Amino acid sequence: MGFIKMSIIDVVDILLVAVIMYYIYKLIRGTNATSILTGILFIYVSWVFAKALNMELMSGILGSVVSVGLIALIVIFQSEIRKFLQSIGDRGQGPVAIIKKLLNPKLRKDTVNIGAIIDPIVKACGDMSLSKTGALIVIKQNGSLRDVVDTGVVLDAAISDSLIKNIFFKNSPLHDGAMVIDEGRIVAAKCVLPSTRSEVPMSFGMRHRAALGVSEESDAIVVVVSEETGAISVFHNAKVRAGLSATELKAELIRLNSEEQQTEQPPQQQSEVADTTSSGGATENESESADNR
Repeated sequence: MGFIKMSIIDVVDILLVAVIMYYIYKLIRGTNATSILTGILFIYVSWVFAKALNMELMSGILGSVVSVGLIALIVIFQSEIRKFLQSIGDRGQGPVAIIKKLLNPKLRKDTVNIGAIIDPIVKACGDMSLSKTGALIVIKQNGSLRDVVDTGVVLDAAISDSLIKNIFFKNSPLHDGAMVIDEGRIVAAKCVLPSTRSEVPMSFGMRHRAALGVSEESDAIVVVVSEETGAISVFHNAKVRAGLSATELKAELIRLNSEEQQTEQPPQQQSEVADTTSSGGATENESESADNR
């Protein structure tokens, strides 16, 4: 028996399928689509076994379901398909953009002083939590939020805790909606966010549903201050951390931002950072052992 012959085209074909499956997994991870896709795969496997065992009635019933499976998939996964196509064409997040960033580090966006962004947000959210002032802040990462920004009022203002609190003050004309922050500036306010269709706890209000919705459709970081309880929550990638204090909010924002920066770094740069960290740790251990002697 000879070896399986594989050409360059076969290797490229396998890699493309792997990339597509990876992006599909990223889109449906943590959503109800995972359970639906599992059920569809179970029906398909059952149909294959029924045909192999010559079970005419069962294979006929399952075959009818499978025959309309493509249309059903489009209807069921319409939001996931839209997100998948959007991620491919996204200039900052799609696979083509990622490859360009790996080959040319100059294409990566300039680093923004994260402290200048986080500190005013944390201070404003802490004060609004005490006064129970509702707030909804969307911090853009790599994915585009143009559709969200277009629904609100364009500002393009420097970030400050006073401005954030004034925007979300209950008598302010811009308080009803979301604030969008991009590249260290407040780019829009009074924006309308897509509400989630997933099941949420009864304690979640409209702001929490909107925050979860936009975190499902983008990689943005969303901060919510509850108007009823003053509780602070952070949403990212369809996951939520609720009941945070101002200190915990700052730590969570720093953690999420560092994860995004590590994702943007090419593998060589990440390995250099890891080597620097490990060498630094080794130096500290050597100095400690010398002191002990």
